[in-house]
Amino acid sequence: MIRTITQEMIESFIKQAAESPRKRMIYRLHEHEEPVQRMVNAMLPGTYTPPHKHENPDKVELFSILVGKFALLRFDDSGTVQDVFVLDAAGPNRIADIAPRTYHALVVLEPSATLEIIQGPYHASTHKQFAPWAPAENSPDAPGYLKQMEAIVAQWR
Repeated sequence: MIRTITQEMIESFIKQAAESPRKRMIYRLHEHEEPVQRMVNAMLPGTYTPPHKHENPDKVELFSILVGKFALLRFDDSGTVQDVFVLDAAGPNRIADIAPRTYHALVVLEPSATLEIIQGPYHASTHKQFAPWAPAENSPDAPGYLKQMEAIVAQWR
């Protein structure tokens, strides 16, 4: 079997993300138990992805921008931003490969869709470890923390 993702599908995913309270939507290409997770992740500005890392088990994560633009932040273990990489479908950076045990988060700069690949299978209890210094996604402090990350991205660029 061969499956394809069309531009029309990507546009539909972005529209679905706009209708989601989280301002993002995932279209899975994999089955839950597969050893490699593959998905299209559609995201809008204002979505909050809490800083996290993948360890125990260690997992490599890859993003390949399909449409739009977002910033990928790399943090040290204390929460200081070490790097900001902008993935832009019209720019020079198109793929980011994130090593295990690397704290990272996304700041969406315009409606975007990315191909995301990460080792599986997915287990909610071990998939990611959230940074202890950042608010959880549903925390009342999350919008303020997102604003701080957006300001860091603006200064970095």
